[in-house]
Amino acid sequence: MKTREAKTEEFLMHFHIENMTCGGCASSVTRAIQSVDPLAKVTADPATRKVEIVSDQPRDAFEGTLKEAGYPATPTN
Repeated sequence: MKTREAKTEEFLMHFHIENMTCGGCASSVTRAIQSVDPLAKVTADPATRKVEIVSDQPRDAFEGTLKEAGYPATPTN
């Protein structure tokens, strides 16, 4: 009997995080995102205060978690 992994659709999301100003902030943001989806691909750039996420989880889940972590995020796409 063969098993087949179900493929899920991944979404590309962009956020602006005004108070992500350093590498420590970027690490905290990344940890918060990966607490929602450990497999998420995260690119956090404190110089531009932008975060890119590739995940199969909904945008709302990340927005709420980032706000709780002290990094309110504004979607940019």
